[in-house]
Amino acid sequence: MNHAPLTAGIHLPQAGPAASGDSITEVAQFAEELGFRDVWVSDHLVIPSKAKYPPSAYVYEPLAVMAWVAAQTEKVGIGTTVLVLPMRNPTVTAKSLASIDQLSGGRVILGTAAGWLKAEFDALGIPFDERGPRTDEALEIIQCLWKEDPISGSFPIHGAEFKEMRAKPQPVTEIPIWIGGHADVALRRAARIGNGWHGAFLSPSETSKIVKKLQSFKRKDNFVISMRTNWDPLEDDINRILSEINEYVEAGVTHFVPEPRQKNRTEYITSVEILADLFSQSGIHLSNN
Repeated sequence: MNHAPLTAGIHLPQAGPAASGDSITEVAQFAEELGFRDVWVSDHLVIPSKAKYPPSAYVYEPLAVMAWVAAQTEKVGIGTTVLVLPMRNPTVTAKSLASIDQLSGGRVILGTAAGWLKAEFDALGIPFDERGPRTDEALEIIQCLWKEDPISGSFPIHGAEFKEMRAKPQPVTEIPIWIGGHADVALRRAARIGNGWHGAFLSPSETSKIVKKLQSFKRKDNFVISMRTNWDPLEDDINRILSEINEYVEAGVTHFVPEPRQKNRTEYITSVEILADLFSQSGIHLSNN
C-alpha cells in the first residue's frame, strides 16, 4: 500500500520569454519561502525549428540550472522533469548529479525517461530505436557509480568498461529516481528501479489507468506518483484546477508539478503564489518536512 504524503513542487521559468538567471533565482527562492517541496527543470538540447512542442527552443541546460538553484536556495528539492537519459553520457551525468547533490546538501531528485523526440536523437547521433535499452543500462551505470567504490563492469550498449574505477563524490544519500513515460515498458522500469513514477499532462482518468497498472507491480515503499501539469491560474479556470487536483488525488497521484505558462517574471511569480494557495485549499502539503 502506498503511504507517500501528498506534496507539491513547481516548474521553474527555465524556458521561453520568462527565462533568465534572475527569474529562475527569484521563483526558486519564492517557492522555497512558500514551502514548495521542490522546484523542477526540463530537458531539451536541440529542437526542430517547426516543432509544435516544446513551445520554445530557448531552454537553459537543466544540470546547469540545478547547480545555479542549489547555490541560491537552502532547502528546497531540485528535480528534473525529465532528464532524457539515453541522450547523455551516463558517467558524466552521474558525476554532475552527485556533485550537485553534495553541493546542495542532498536535495537532488532524478526524474528521467527514454525520450520521444526522434529529431533530437538524430541531431545528437544517438540511435532512437536504442533509447529503451540505453536508458536501462545508463541507470545501471549511474547507480553503480553512486553506490560502489571502486566500480568494475562491462556495459556494451555504451561501450563502457570499468576496471577498479573510482568516481567521487557520491551522493549525500540515495538520490530518488522517478521514472517518466506512459508506455508499459516505462511503467515496469519505474516499478523495478524507481522510487516513483513521474507522468506528464495526462488527464485524471488516464492517470487512474496507469496507477492501476503500477499497483499491480511490486514497488519500493513510499513509491511516489507524480504528475506534471500545465495549470496556470492566471489563464485557467480556478474551479477547474481545484476539481482536477481532487480528481488526480482520487486517481492516486501523491505529488504535483504544475508549470505556469506566463511569459514574464512578475506574472509567473503571481501564478506560483496562487497555485500555492490552491494546493493549500485542497489539503495538499507543499512540503513533507
